[in-house]
Amino acid sequence: MASPSRSATDPGEVSPTKLGRASGLALAIIVSCEMVLMLDGTIMNVALPEIREGLGFTPAGLSWVTNAFLLAFGGLLLLGGRAGDILGRRKVFLAGMALFTLASLIGGLSTTAEWLIAARVLQGVGAALAGPSTLALLITNFQGALQAKALAVYSSVTAAAMTLGLILGGVITTLLSWHWVLFVNVPIGVIVLLLAPKYVQESERHPGRFDLAGAVASVVGLVALTFGLVRAAEHSWSNTATVATLAAGVILIAGFVLIESHAKQPIMPLRLFADRNRAGAFAIMLLVPMVTLSMQFLTVQFLQEVLEFTPLFAGLAFLPMAVGMLVAAQNTAKVLGRAGPKKTGLAGMVVLLAGLAWLTQLSPATGYFTGVFGPMLLLGVGMGLVIVPFNILVMSTADPAESGAASGVLQTVNMTGASLGVAILSAVYTSVLTGGTGAGATFAAETVSQGMRTAFTVSLGIGVAALLVVLLVIKTPTPAPAAPEPEAAEPKGQPEPIP
Repeated sequence: MASPSRSATDPGEVSPTKLGRASGLALAIIVSCEMVLMLDGTIMNVALPEIREGLGFTPAGLSWVTNAFLLAFGGLLLLGGRAGDILGRRKVFLAGMALFTLASLIGGLSTTAEWLIAARVLQGVGAALAGPSTLALLITNFQGALQAKALAVYSSVTAAAMTLGLILGGVITTLLSWHWVLFVNVPIGVIVLLLAPKYVQESERHPGRFDLAGAVASVVGLVALTFGLVRAAEHSWSNTATVATLAAGVILIAGFVLIESHAKQPIMPLRLFADRNRAGAFAIMLLVPMVTLSMQFLTVQFLQEVLEFTPLFAGLAFLPMAVGMLVAAQNTAKVLGRAGPKKTGLAGMVVLLAGLAWLTQLSPATGYFTGVFGPMLLLGVGMGLVIVPFNILVMSTADPAESGAASGVLQTVNMTGASLGVAILSAVYTSVLTGGTGAGATFAAETVSQGMRTAFTVSLGIGVAALLVVLLVIKTPTPAPAAPEPEAAEPKGQPEPIP
């Protein structure tokens, strides 16, 4: 869609100082939306015990307070990205943010378990519509050097939001109640809805049609796969329903790839994976959230079950991770200019793996400062160094016409990795607590610690796989060949060549 003609009072015609203010507001609006979407992946984790007591959840059913949001969000992200390309990214962004804000209000008013889970599903649907458009709108609204800086800010906020969610969840739950963990989204959502039409430019629309077959296959496949992994944590890997659900998920995901390879307008263009660096970045952004979000999920339980932290202190205990992540992410742009994405990401993975290796030593004798503070700081710094360069690598190499699809795939692999990581590692952890039976969990300090050590060992293996992708798949760009030297001028007075 063409941009409307500018008036004398349009921000594009005013002084550079006012232009900077308008650009800053546009960035703040986009980043604020992404922040609340990411916060909701973890902000309720610390409040789960209070939610269980208040709404009468069973221990197994309580996991769906988190999984209902993650599954709806991750499963519908590709559809949200495609909708933005076709209908206009700002329009879809606003529709998704409106639904997310309304669902947050409904969820905060919940009086039953079913009511809360339904609200969390609606939050996930709204997030799936708004989320893919945030990166695409950022690309539309910022160019050149400003775009790199805006992407760095966006990436640092994205990286820190899930950790900050744990901190805010603990503070809000202790000072107010779990209801306010959802209510806090409402004023932010209202402000975004009021300011975005004025300061965020709409992107060009790309006529097309929705790939409904691909959308259904991707959503149902991801839900089935994740549900099977979650069920394995509650029961066992040999359970008939678990095996059937996992098999259905794998078949549907394979069917989705087959559908996309033949679709005229696929919801996930497979050509996005044709570029070696971009495909590698997608793989890394799938594996790293499997490690990081599951680490948060498990460590919260260690802090409360073994160290006996209150929700407030369990949330504040993650402050080292948030600080390390923010500091690293904000300085990564400078490092990228000198070292490039491969070396920067490689350094981040080494630091992240050091933190995971440290966590494999947890025991009942572990203190917070001797066994948790250090790993959190290392993981935060590592995440900041990893997430920024590979976010930039994906979006800077995508065709502008497919930036919405690229953003959708990027966020899909993020959220899918997060939900799969929690499901897999919680299954490993639970199998230790139950002795592999799926029932009769023992929460003795030594058993919990053993479960943590086992889960973090598996997590370390996933991290090593991500490191290998950085080493073997990501390729440092070859420097452009030097321009040829100009030929020496002919001496004056030399005769012209004969025709």
